[in-house]
Amino acid sequence: FSFADLVERVSPAVVTITAIEQESAQDQMSQLDDLPAPFRDFFNQYNQGRPLQPRKAVSMGSGFIIERGGIIVTNNHVIDGAKKITVKLQDGRSFDAKLIGTDAATDVAVLRIKADKPLPTVEFGDDRGLRVGDWVVAVGNPFGLSNSVTAGIVSSIGRDIGNGPYTDFIQIDAPINRGNSGGPTFDLRGQVIGMNSMIFSPSGGSVGIGFAIPASTIHDVVAQLKDHGKVTRGWLGEIGRAHV
Repeated sequence: FSFADLVERVSPAVVTITAIEQESAQDQMSQLDDLPAPFRDFFNQYNQGRPLQPRKAVSMGSGFIIERGGIIVTNNHVIDGAKKITVKLQDGRSFDAKLIGTDAATDVAVLRIKADKPLPTVEFGDDRGLRVGDWVVAVGNPFGLSNSVTAGIVSSIGRDIGNGPYTDFIQIDAPINRGNSGGPTFDLRGQVIGMNSMIFSPSGGSVGIGFAIPASTIHDVVAQLKDHGKVTRGWLGEIGRAHV
């Protein structure tokens, strides 16, 4: 038994995403204000009153191509606030990406790149058929190590981790780390049944408790982001004594 054929087939559609954010002097001052007094005083003494200069903050994550024309899905938190987004493919090609839309509530973002020929893609599967104990494979860019592959099982389904009403996560024990965010979780058919989004870890590294956004959630959000650049949701409320 081996995952090699599956990985060989899906890996070309998994990309590395680099997001560059310009931090203003005001942003840096705000971060300094949050430091404990001894560290803040040490910095002020070291800096000797010199004004702070704008600087670039670089973050890296993962994503996956869902349309041959260059539509890519990733996490919102991977590209949030970025002034420039670069996408690198497994074959080494790099592209500047355009942000199509984001949805912070579900942590989903859609990007587009333009290539001179059709791109490799992966397709969404049906996470509603998942069972605890099913095999899953995660592909991504942990710590900048592009197209790293890990495997594990579904640990729980419909996991509520208190981050809002719109996502019940798939819990997996396939090792995922910083940089895996936005990468796909595959079933044994090579279909995307989730997107790696976060981990629980006392140490900051993988301890086998990871959370993936279900494919059914991603699919619905991506459809709206592609069409409208944002997600519109209905709501239930109370007007006077009448329920609507």
